[in-house]
Amino acid sequence: MAFVEAALSRDSFLNGRLSILQPRLGYRAATDPILLASAIAARPGQSALELGCGAGVGILALAARVPGLTLAGLERQADYAELARRNAAENTIDLTVWTGDLNAMPEALRAQRFDHVFANPPFHPPAATPGHDSGRDAALREDTPLEDWLDAGLRRLVAGGRITLVHRAERLPALLSALDGRAGAIAVRPLAAREGRPAGRVLLQARKGARGPFRLLAPLILHSGQCHLRDGDDFSPQARAILRDAAPLHWD
Repeated sequence: MAFVEAALSRDSFLNGRLSILQPRLGYRAATDPILLASAIAARPGQSALELGCGAGVGILALAARVPGLTLAGLERQADYAELARRNAAENTIDLTVWTGDLNAMPEALRAQRFDHVFANPPFHPPAATPGHDSGRDAALREDTPLEDWLDAGLRRLVAGGRITLVHRAERLPALLSALDGRAGAIAVRPLAAREGRPAGRVLLQARKGARGPFRLLAPLILHSGQCHLRDGDDFSPQARAILRDAAPLHWD
């Protein structure tokens, strides 16, 4: 069932480059989909698939930064999938959105291969207290094992294609274990809220079938200063360039 208009808000991303409809009470995109999209090293003419695309913020942010891509998304919640299609149309971006579970993909999608696959898998453990909104709970609860997300992504990649994820820092060992023997040239960019604080999340990128060395990069510091001192955001210059100006995140 599609969302009714009164249940939606219209939100601006990338300094107005994207106008996105999101549910007021369901899952709402924050910074992670934009950070994830900034990390996709795509070039015009390539293809990209987002697993669990929600309302489409991540894949549409990639399209806003890199023109000329063939874009697809997979979303298991039909109302969010329809919202992603609508957001793509309203932002004049060509995007194919498939409705389905990553462990039971539509056959037409299973037959395709992509240069890039990326995902923002659910962060909350399966035993977490259920939320008040079922759509938000389904988007955030890890009821599909993280290893399945990586397996599905790797299977949709061409040889040498790149998989990119954002997740909690504590899940990095599980991410690396699931990639072992299947992808290499792994690079990890920790995401820290402020200078001197431990990373709460990581961005990870790997190439299917590659044998390059593992690289742990310097963290991206998201906020300036040691604490929040004023109204409005206090993003660091690098984070602001990504979140506001659609700058790419470099893997060097």
